[in-house]
Amino acid sequence: MIKSMTGYGRAQEIVDGREITVEIRSVNHRFFEFSSRVPRAYAYLEEKLKSLLQGAIARGKVEAAVTVVTLEGESSDVQINHALAAQYLAALRGMGQDLGIQDDVTVSTIARFGDIFVVRRGQEDMDQVWEGVRQVAEKALEGFLSMREVEGRRLREDLENRLAAMEELVSRVEEQSPRTVEAYRARLTQKMEEVLGQAGIDEQRILAEAAIFADHIAVDEETVRLRSHIQGFREIMDAGQAMGRKLDFLVQEMNREANTIGSKGQDVEVARIVVELKSQIEKIREQIQNIE
Repeated sequence: MIKSMTGYGRAQEIVDGREITVEIRSVNHRFFEFSSRVPRAYAYLEEKLKSLLQGAIARGKVEAAVTVVTLEGESSDVQINHALAAQYLAALRGMGQDLGIQDDVTVSTIARFGDIFVVRRGQEDMDQVWEGVRQVAEKALEGFLSMREVEGRRLREDLENRLAAMEELVSRVEEQSPRTVEAYRARLTQKMEEVLGQAGIDEQRILAEAAIFADHIAVDEETVRLRSHIQGFREIMDAGQAMGRKLDFLVQEMNREANTIGSKGQDVEVARIVVELKSQIEKIREQIQNIE
């Protein structure tokens, strides 16, 4: 199953007297990259949370945010850093004197500087806190993965349509190639008639030249490989595992075959088809950047 690298999940529950909220979001990234926003007092949760998410997410830039509000139980002790508060007060009054403005500094003014407060929490059971966070994180993860799967189904539908369009374009190339050889043979015959007249035409020479030309512009191998890549693309999508990087490599191979067909082409119609083919490949390349 295809999964998008873009996702979001959120869960909130009260566990053991704590209101715990976990939010998980992700965007595209070549590898798994984790960052978190966790209250300083619960910094020990970061590595545990990373391990939990990494077990379910293969690729993407993932951010997890955790808030823990104690509703009952442990008490907290709020202390003030008086030395730092005094420095703020001196700096503000000095600024007032330097600028010649009224000194209206109050306690409320100083209180806006949050770093003067030190909150000391009562001793908490770290394992108990993690167990509560884990429960909520798993529910947030469930919603996150569900969203990724929904986005993945949309991506697959679009990719299937583009692969079908590519197959149609490959068929048009295969149909047009023999016509290109026939048109070359007709032009060669006409030129020889103009130069030598009907009596001087060497039919075997024309056939030999047409055969050399046909060999030069033959794209059978390229179209066969392109069809094989398209089939391989579908098989990878059906594999049900992280596939983004594999598909990216396969798209590079598709583009290489399309370029070769374009360079061999000696026909305006084939050139137009190749432009459409490369356009579909580029759109597929853009889409798979969103796949895990």
